[in-house]
Amino acid sequence: MNRSILVATAALIIAPGAALAQSVGGSLAGAAEAQSNFRRDRNVSVRSRPHPEYEAIGLRTGAFMVFPKISASVEANDNVFATPSDRQDDIIGRFTPEIAVNSLWSRHALSGYARAVVNRYADLSTENTDDYSAGLQGRLDVLRAAQVNLNADWSRLTEPRTSATSEGQARPVQYELTSATLSGMREFNRLRLSGRLEARNFIYLARPGNRPQDDRDRLQTTATLRADYAVSPDTALFVQVAGNRRAYRLENPPPTAFPDFVDRDSQGVEALVGANFEISNLARGEVGFGYLRQTFDRPDFAPIKGLGARGQIEWFPTQLMTVTVNGARTVEDAGVIGSSGYVSSNVGLQVDYELLRNLILSGQLGYGEDDYKGVSRLDKRTSAGLSATYLLNRHTGVTVAYTRQEQDSHGSAGGEDFKVNKIGATLTLQY
Repeated sequence: MNRSILVATAALIIAPGAALAQSVGGSLAGAAEAQSNFRRDRNVSVRSRPHPEYEAIGLRTGAFMVFPKISASVEANDNVFATPSDRQDDIIGRFTPEIAVNSLWSRHALSGYARAVVNRYADLSTENTDDYSAGLQGRLDVLRAAQVNLNADWSRLTEPRTSATSEGQARPVQYELTSATLSGMREFNRLRLSGRLEARNFIYLARPGNRPQDDRDRLQTTATLRADYAVSPDTALFVQVAGNRRAYRLENPPPTAFPDFVDRDSQGVEALVGANFEISNLARGEVGFGYLRQTFDRPDFAPIKGLGARGQIEWFPTQLMTVTVNGARTVEDAGVIGSSGYVSSNVGLQVDYELLRNLILSGQLGYGEDDYKGVSRLDKRTSAGLSATYLLNRHTGVTVAYTRQEQDSHGSAGGEDFKVNKIGATLTLQY
């Protein structure tokens, strides 16, 4: 990664007047809670609207609030292995205990969480998995207008069977992900500067019957700088530049264990320009377009370059309905043999409707394309879903949901075409 980007980002984060970053998942803002000319809180979405009479009470322990929660689900899947033929169906039980802890301090803040996801299949026991996650988020109020935010998370996760990297594997692919993020922001009246540093470490686990996954172990670091200028209290223009370095650990693998290994170390840049806005009580959002380029250390891998885009728009036709449109075009790492990476283009639509104070209906549509480089493969994916969440009281909620996923894969190195339907119900208990 360009060293100057790292130094500039670090200097920005510790500058007086920096403020807490809210976003940790790669959003455009990536840095901080909006203030003054950058506030976009005139509307409240259906999913974000407070429901005091249905919210968890929590347990007070000294200067902390503790929120325990348990979810139990039953799901029917008509194509567990996401194959075009010989489809196998099964019933899956899912148990998810979790706990969240938040501080009640007047200055500074500390929060944490721990979660487990236990999946058990009625017939296909080789698909059973146990996933875990834990994390801490801290905010240090250096001065009244100066804050530093640090997030750290560890997870053991499972790739879905619909993923390209799961094709032909005897068991689900599992990996450990450790991540850390440092971010900050400083506002000068109409100008807001923000910065973000993130490191993500992937370690793939060996499982009986699976192909070795060590060639996918990598450390990915990203530094982002951004400047917003408020042309009015409701609209701001921005410029954002992000640099990344993706370093794979397996540089000289034994040929007998990884005969198809190729070095995919790379560095990249994404530059975007755009706007974030709030139009009266109708809509708010952020849209950015620009250029992206990922360059590989291996000389026979051509750079991946082209249009970069990220955005999300929320429309509020009524106070009881929120329509959300989002999209992105990014360069991702490929786990497909012979491919350096792929361009992932995705768009999605979600509608949330508050039919009753305690009954929320939702519908989702999605479309995506994964264009692999170095091999002839193009995956086209569509998804759709319906769900309803009913809150009985502060402690109990029920959700029923249906989802459908389809993939059409093209090219000489194409993957499998499939259709997967899932229907399930979840009971959530909280305090």
